[in-house]
Amino acid sequence: MVRPTLSTDSSAPSSISADVLVVGVRPGADGAPATIAQPATTPFSALDDLDLAAIGATGAKDQLVRIPAVGVDAASIALIGLGSGTDAAAYRSAAGSAVRQLPHAASIALALPTDTDALVEAALEGAALGAYAFTRHKGAGTTGPTRGEQRVTVLAPTAAADAAVRPAIVADAASLVRDLVNTAAGDLGPQDVADVATGLASDLPLTVEVLDEQALEEQGFGGILGVGRGSARPPRLVVVRYAPESATKHLALVGKGITFDSGGLSLKPAASMLGMKTDMTGAATVLAATVAAARLGLDVRVTAWLALAENMPSGTATRPGDVLTLKNGKTVEVTNTDAEGRLVLGDGMAAASLEQPDAIVDVATLTGAQVVALGDRTTGLMGSDDLVAKVRTVAEGVSEQIWPMPLPEELDARLASDVADMVNATVGNPAGGMLLAGKFLERFVGEGIPWAHLDIAGPSEHKGGGYGWLGKGATGVMVRTLIALAEDLQSE
Repeated sequence: MVRPTLSTDSSAPSSISADVLVVGVRPGADGAPATIAQPATTPFSALDDLDLAAIGATGAKDQLVRIPAVGVDAASIALIGLGSGTDAAAYRSAAGSAVRQLPHAASIALALPTDTDALVEAALEGAALGAYAFTRHKGAGTTGPTRGEQRVTVLAPTAAADAAVRPAIVADAASLVRDLVNTAAGDLGPQDVADVATGLASDLPLTVEVLDEQALEEQGFGGILGVGRGSARPPRLVVVRYAPESATKHLALVGKGITFDSGGLSLKPAASMLGMKTDMTGAATVLAATVAAARLGLDVRVTAWLALAENMPSGTATRPGDVLTLKNGKTVEVTNTDAEGRLVLGDGMAAASLEQPDAIVDVATLTGAQVVALGDRTTGLMGSDDLVAKVRTVAEGVSEQIWPMPLPEELDARLASDVADMVNATVGNPAGGMLLAGKFLERFVGEGIPWAHLDIAGPSEHKGGGYGWLGKGATGVMVRTLIALAEDLQSE
C-alpha cells in the first residue's frame, strides 16, 4: 500500500513550502459567485482578487482547479470544491478528493477551514484514504508516472502532537482491505490470506489460529468444507484474536472469504464471473478491523473469524442436492452452489456464538439482490434491533452509507427442505433475495446474542469515476464502521 506521511502545522498558508497548496472553495448561495473558504489558521489574502468564475471554479464537490502559485511559497495552488457541507464528512471528502487528484505531488498542504480537532482528524483521514494506490500487478509495461510516497500537512490553528495517529491507522486498515481485494485471485487463495493474517499478527498483540481441512473436518465445519471441496486450494478458517486483559466487552466479527467464486457447479455466466476475486471482501474487512483495534490499543476484546474457501467446479465439488452439516449441527440442502457465502458464514457464526460474545457482526459480499435494492454505495443492514440501531449510528458517524432492512417471518417457509433442516436458496424465486439470505444466517446465531449482518455486495467495489477519496476498485467499505463500533463498545 502507498502510505502518506501525515502531519499538522499551525503556520500561515503563505509560508508553507509544498508542491501544492490546497485551498477550499465554497459554492455561492442562491446563485451567488463561489468564494474562497478561509483556512482555519490565519486569513489568506493571496487569492482575494482571483476571479473564480473566470477559471470555472464553482465550489462543487470534487471539482479541483489548478492555478499558478500566487503569494505563497508552494509551487502551485489547487482549489478544491467543498460543496455545501461544513461537517467532518465534508472535510474528509474534500481532503481525500484533493489528494486523490494530485497523485504526482510529493508534498501537499491542505489549507481548509478545519478549526476543530474533529475536522482536523477528518481531513487527515480523508487525505490518507485518498493517497491509496494499488501497484502489485504493475509490470515492465507500465507507462507514465505512478503515485509515490507523499507528505500531507493539514494546516490547523492547534492540534495535538498525535493528531495523525488514529487517521493513519484507520486509513491503513482500509488500505489493507483494498490491497487484499484488488489482488488477483490466482495470487490469493485461502492459505495465502491465512499467511497475511499471521504476518500482521507478528508485531501486534494478536493471536492467530488457522484451521486446515483436516481440523475443519474434525471440528464439524461442513459449510466451509462443502464450499471449498471443488478447489485444488483447500479451505481455511482463520481466527484472529485481540484480547486485552482489562476488556469487559467482546465483539465477534465474521467475514465471508470466498477467494474466488465461480459459482461452483451452478456455474456463473462468464460476465458475472469477472470481478469475483472480490468475494473475500468480508474476511479482509474483519481482519483489518481487528488489526486496527490492536494498533489503537482499544480496551475491547475483538475476535475475527475469516471463513475462507475457493468455490470451484470439479469432480469433487459439492453438487446441487447434497446435504451439508454445519458447525451448530443444522443440516442444509444445497439447492444452489452459487449461494455459498451463507454456508461458510453459518459455520463462522456458529463457532463465534460458542464464545458468547456481546455482539456478532458478519460482513459479506452476499447477494446481488442487495445491489438491486440499495445500489452501489449503500450497505444493507439486518439483525437484532438494538445492535442494528447502534451499527447504523456509528456508520453514519463515519459517513458510511447504510440502510436497515427487515427480516420477515414469512420467509422462513421458503427455507424449508424436504430432506434437511433447510435449503440454502430458492431457485427460480429471486424475490427478497437479500432478506432471505439474512433469514438463513439468523439460524446460526446463538440464542440471546445481539447480531448484525452487513451485505456489502455493491459498496465493496467502485467501478466508475472517482469521487471523494475513492478511486476505482476495492473501497474498504465498513472497516471504518467496525472500528468505530469497537470504540463504542469499549466505552460502555
